[in-house]
Amino acid sequence: MEDAPRRDELSPAPPDAPDDAVRLASHIVQLGPIEAAEELEEYSDAVVSDVLQRINPAVVGDILPELDDARRDSLFAKTPAYVTQQWSTNLSFDEDAIGRLMETPPATFRPTETVRQATQRIRGLSAAGRLTYLFVLDDQERLVGIATMRDLLVAEEEQALGELMLRDVFFLTPTTDLSEAMKLVVHRHYPVYPVCDASRRLIGQVRGSAMFEEQAFEISAQPGRMVGVAEEERLLTPWPRSLRFRHPWLQLNLVTAFVAAAVVGVFQDTLDRMVILALFLPVLAGQSGNTGCQALAVTLRGLTLGELRAGSERALVAKEALLGLLNGAFVGITAGAGMFIVARMQGNAEALALAGIVALAMVGSCVVSGIAGALIPLTLRRVGADPATASSIFLTTATDVASMGLFLGLATLLLA
Repeated sequence: MEDAPRRDELSPAPPDAPDDAVRLASHIVQLGPIEAAEELEEYSDAVVSDVLQRINPAVVGDILPELDDARRDSLFAKTPAYVTQQWSTNLSFDEDAIGRLMETPPATFRPTETVRQATQRIRGLSAAGRLTYLFVLDDQERLVGIATMRDLLVAEEEQALGELMLRDVFFLTPTTDLSEAMKLVVHRHYPVYPVCDASRRLIGQVRGSAMFEEQAFEISAQPGRMVGVAEEERLLTPWPRSLRFRHPWLQLNLVTAFVAAAVVGVFQDTLDRMVILALFLPVLAGQSGNTGCQALAVTLRGLTLGELRAGSERALVAKEALLGLLNGAFVGITAGAGMFIVARMQGNAEALALAGIVALAMVGSCVVSGIAGALIPLTLRRVGADPATASSIFLTTATDVASMGLFLGLATLLLA
């Protein structure tokens, strides 16, 4: 990874050191919002303004609230008003909304403008290098059409934009969730998408690259959320802050582990009489845990991609229960055979009964685990939480309690 530029190298205004600003921007996006804000505190307002205009607007929206009020006011005073207005607008939307990714279009045009007039305006734009489409608006600032650079090249100079523009315009709304927007654009692959409100008034634009970048980050953060790793934590996050992010979830995991331990404690007498049962507790816990993780992974993928439609939750749970039953039966036969062999080698007269208990417990625990793997993320979503948040911790508790409870319970019942 390329090192960030030294702070004393970045004291001039942005145009004097564009390469340094690019390097700092590439470094900042690798930090969490808090670390990024702390890093930027060491640089001048001009440099910070330049850097923030170079990175994904969603990242900017995460960093700005972490700056102290005085620094944020000072930064806004050094930044063009149209940029700060867009930043403020973006912050008014939810974190997962398209509105957080908006940029200000470099220019807008009227249907009555000619190709010659539009071309002259484009040549005079300092941000012309980032102008992809010509957004054509009416007098109420509503999006009525789009023209491309190719349209300008092949048109007559005195032809009006209203005559050559594309009128059936696809646009996104600022409140649309990123995951939903990704489904809408997956077959379009436009470099830029206009963002309009309900009355088609243009309020910004979103780059396709920014959408895919944000979606990639969301997907990469999901495994961490499953085990209690905060989305804000990155490789460069200092260890004290990582400790604060992770430790509470480990305490929760410990509490849930006590629940599983309590289940084992209930059957302590059975374990004392038949120590051989302890050999197969990890086998049952491991198999049921893996079954639950498979169901959890499929369910989370369906929620992320929007494949799970309203009303199909019961069908999903029923499918995972059936898969748990079938998989549990097949692995139960193998596990039961293993118990039978071990018990016979130890001369245990209950070898056959123990084998049957292992097989039955395996089937039951896999069914419960499959159902839990589907229900946990669905329940988290229903209560308004991220479906992936600590789902693995809750699932581990459910599978441990089910596998150990069924196994020791059946042994106590059938071998008493």
